[in-house]
This record gives sequence, structure tokens and C-alpha cells, in this order.
Amino acid sequence: MPLDARIRDVTDRIIERSRPAREAYLARLDRAAAQGPARAHLSCSNAAHAYAAMGEDKAALAADRQPNLGIVTAYNDMLSAHQPFETYPALIREAARVAGATAQVAGGVPAMCDGVTQGRAGMELSLMSRDTIALASAVAMSHDCFDAALWLGVCDKIVPGLVMAAATFGHVPAVFVPAGPMTSGLPNDEKAKVRVAFAEGKASRADLMASEMASYHGPGTCTFYGTANTNQMLMEIMGLMLPGAAFVNPGTGLREALTRAAVSRAAAITHLGNDWRPAGRILDERAFVNGMVGLMATGGSTNLILHLPAMAKAAGITLTLEDFDAVARAVPLLAKVYPNGLADVNHFHAAGGLAYLVGQLLDAGLLHEDVETVAGTGLARYAQEPKLIDGALSWVEGAGESLNDRILRPARDPFAPTGGLKQLNGNLGQGVIKVSAVKPENHVIEAPARVFHDQEAVKAAFKAGEFTGDVVVVVRFQGPRANGMPELHSLTPVLSVLLDRGQKVALVTDGRMSGASGKVPAAIHVAPEAAAGGPIARVRDGDLVRLDAVSGRLEVLAEGFAERPVVTADLSANDVGVGRELFARLRLGASDATEGASILF
Repeated sequence: MPLDARIRDVTDRIIERSRPAREAYLARLDRAAAQGPARAHLSCSNAAHAYAAMGEDKAALAADRQPNLGIVTAYNDMLSAHQPFETYPALIREAARVAGATAQVAGGVPAMCDGVTQGRAGMELSLMSRDTIALASAVAMSHDCFDAALWLGVCDKIVPGLVMAAATFGHVPAVFVPAGPMTSGLPNDEKAKVRVAFAEGKASRADLMASEMASYHGPGTCTFYGTANTNQMLMEIMGLMLPGAAFVNPGTGLREALTRAAVSRAAAITHLGNDWRPAGRILDERAFVNGMVGLMATGGSTNLILHLPAMAKAAGITLTLEDFDAVARAVPLLAKVYPNGLADVNHFHAAGGLAYLVGQLLDAGLLHEDVETVAGTGLARYAQEPKLIDGALSWVEGAGESLNDRILRPARDPFAPTGGLKQLNGNLGQGVIKVSAVKPENHVIEAPARVFHDQEAVKAAFKAGEFTGDVVVVVRFQGPRANGMPELHSLTPVLSVLLDRGQKVALVTDGRMSGASGKVPAAIHVAPEAAAGGPIARVRDGDLVRLDAVSGRLEVLAEGFAERPVVTADLSANDVGVGRELFARLRLGASDATEGASILF
């Protein structure tokens, strides 16, 4: 199928806009590659330090004839998704020897769990941790000893930070190695009901704890389709992961076989061989457009609207909100996974998963097929799925039909004709809304504003019974410069209660919502943010606010709104506690949400 003209047009615009930066980036990549394998330039003393602890691999490393693979790992057992990585280095070293290579852990990166810090001060470090991960990865790779890199990470900020680093070391091939989702526990919709009941005082803390533990119950990624699993989809559809690797459960034979295959593939695509596949060449404009297409087709996390521009910038590519909006208008919604439906990612995978989805999007002309990937040339191989056949790993054609049309639909009969995200513009600035889980009757909200400067004040007002009618809850001074742009997911149960009571309710914020948030209409990432003097700092209690996800408008309907002075806030409390002191000055240099909310670019 020829490429859809709308996808071609947005790709061409990105290429043209990015041309100077991309050409400079590729020139740097080529200069680095022209120096040859990095280890060849180590002095004997340098090399002795690098190989001293490598035991049986020391002789092979010193001979300097085999590929050496660097492992950058986000292992910790605070994240269920990353706990399986504990045993990966030994497995990778063993698989590397079989492939005629060596492997070393180049370094570890921090990986925080947003589920633990949600609604707490630590969440104010969360978004900034992405850039910290990129920096830590750069330190790991700076030893310049590696012919390819294996990147071990799954969750919210971790994968974007790792991609930013992989792009920065763009002459080095990069293979992303996942751990997979945990097996299904208590259904996500049942868990959500208990959360709402707790917010209303109808469930005890013991009830809530039992529900949460039954949902988050073992090693692997949380099973809802939030940011972590959206990351995994992206790594496949952008060609940085082996086909079908994202959603295979930990601790299975297929999971181990895919990990071994990732190591073998990394060893095969170094500059030492005949199939060099540097990360910076895979991460081109077409790959990022494919990532946006996947995001829209699956109703993925709004957090990726922050992360994809930052990832792209590291590869010399500039993405804008207009690009996301254009792709969303071209791409139908093919998947319904919680919070956009009742299924979890295991059900999605069983229904045909990414192999079926990629096949449908390729057949509809909505993906660039002519891309480079770590698996080879062309995206069609990602319409295949891995199987263990007589103990050997093979790839076979994916499902030709959806195995559950309540979860996955063909492109000819989608859940919705357009993707799950919508750009917003108006006198409140620019923002975005995720509409894939919002009922059509809530796509347009016009109601008086209640203005707050933190989420705890919203919860206090709710507990005091102050929300008695239709309301647009405005939570400002939540942007990257103000307090690091924490997720406001803990507001979801409160606002859901109001919605379920029949009230018209919406959220407008310069902060973030979790990738797991859904049914409450939320205008998020509003920029410029309040701390930068954005128009959201002019809103007053009682102002009539209109959020229109159909026309893409976000406006205050008040005379003289643009002439009002902006409100300021004392943000000093955001600068201390749980390590925020170390980030206070860095936040001041953060870019707008529309540009990735990064302290690096």
C-alpha cells in the first residue's frame, strides 16, 4: 500500500524543519564512526583498567578482535518492571560468548517508580529523572569501549532517557532489551472502582491495600496501557527492539530466548562486521513518525508527547504539537486497552498484539515500511511474532485477523476514525487532551473555573464538599520550571467521583496526568506555564472556561482576560526535601512542555 499522503506530508515537514540540525548530527555521527572501533585507541593502561575484572573474557577483550557489548541497566527491585533485569548481565555475558563477543555492564542509571511517588513530593523529581538518566548513560558510555550497546529499561522516564543517550552516541548500534509485563492480576477496572470508593469514604484503607496488591502482584511491567507499556510499543515500532519482544511475560522460555537473540543481534550489527546499524541512522524522521502513528493507533500515554520531542532533539530532529495533531487526524484508533478499555496488555498481546497492529497500519499505508531497524531493513518483519518451535526461536507471520475485536480492530473498522490525542489552542495557550477514554458527551465542557496552586488543595476542597456544580478545575504552577511537572494522577479518583455524580467536570493544568489517566477530560501540558508568566496565571475563580476537544480550543470566556496581570506564587517550598534541592536551579532552565520539558535542550 502506498504511504498515506497525510503521513508523507507531516514527514516531509519534519525533514525540512529539521534539516540543518539533522545534517550537523549525522556529520558528527560519521566523524565518530570514521575513527574506527573505539577500543583500538585505548592505551595499554586504559585497556588494563577496563578489562581487569572480566575473568574468562579478559583474553578475548585484550585480543581486540571480537565485538564488546556495553550494558546500560536501569535495574532495581523498587520497580517490578525492572526487577527481572537483576539476572540479565550474567545471561547477556553468556549469550555474548556464544555469539563470539564479550559484554560488560557499562553503568547503571536511576529508575524511580512513579507508582510509589504518585501524589508525593518525590514525584517532582520524576520528569527531571529522564534527563538525569540520559546524563548517567552518557557517563556509562563515555568509557568508549563498546562496539554496540544493550539498553535495559522499561518504565516511564527511563526508556526516553536511554533513547536520548543512545541517540547522542548515535554511531554505536543500540538494541533495547525489555523485561515484559507481569501476568494479569485484579482487573484494572475493579481496582479503579475501589479507588473511587475509597475517595468517597466507602472503602477502608485495608480494602484499598488489598485491591492494589492484587493488581500489582509480581515481577514485570504494570499491565495497564500507561507510559511504561507505551514505551515498549514505541521501541518495537521504531525499530530499536526485536520484533514481538515487548509484551512477553518475564520468567518464560520465550522471554529468555528473545534476550539471547537481542545479544546475538547486537553482536552482528557492530562496525566490525558487514551489517553496521548505528542507532542514529535508525532514529530518523520516519522512525519518529512511525512512533507517533503507533501512539495514536493504540491510544497511548500523553507523557510521550513530552518525551518524543526530547528524544528526537537528541537525534537532530524537531517535533511539534502540530505534528502530533496531524498524525492523530490521519490515524484511526485500533486498540482498546485500559484505561481506554477493560483489557490489559496481556489481553492485547493475546488478541494479536503489535504484530497484528503493525500489519494493519502497513496495509493501510499509515507507517513507513522503508526504515532501518535493529532486526534488518524494512518494518514488515515487525508484523511477525516470535515463537519457540522445538525449543528454537523463530519468527512467524502474525495473526491475519484480530482474535478479539473488543480489544483490537482492523484499520477498515476502527474504534474511532482518528487517534486518541488532540492539540488544544486558545487564549489559555497550547495544550493537549487524551480523548480515547473520554465519552463523547464530555468532549466539550464549558463551566466556571476553580483555581488551585497544588493538588492537595483540590482534594481538600473535595472533602469539604465545595464542588457542587459543573466545574473546570484549574491546577497551575505545576509546570517543569515551577516544580518539575509532577503527574497529577492522584486527582483522577476525586474528579471521577464528580463525573459519576452527573456533574460536568474538566481539568486544566500546566502539569501532567499519568499515562493511566483516562475518562476525565483533561487539558494538560498547558504552555507557556504559569511560572513563566503564561496566560493560565491570569485565570480567576468563576471565569467561564471552555474546553472543546472537537474543535481543539481552550479558552477563557471573560472580557479583558488578555489584559489582566498574571498571578505569581511562592514556589520556595518546591525547592527542598527528598532531593529537590539538587534540581532547583536546573528546573529554571527547563524548556516548555511543547518542546519536551527538558533541561538538556
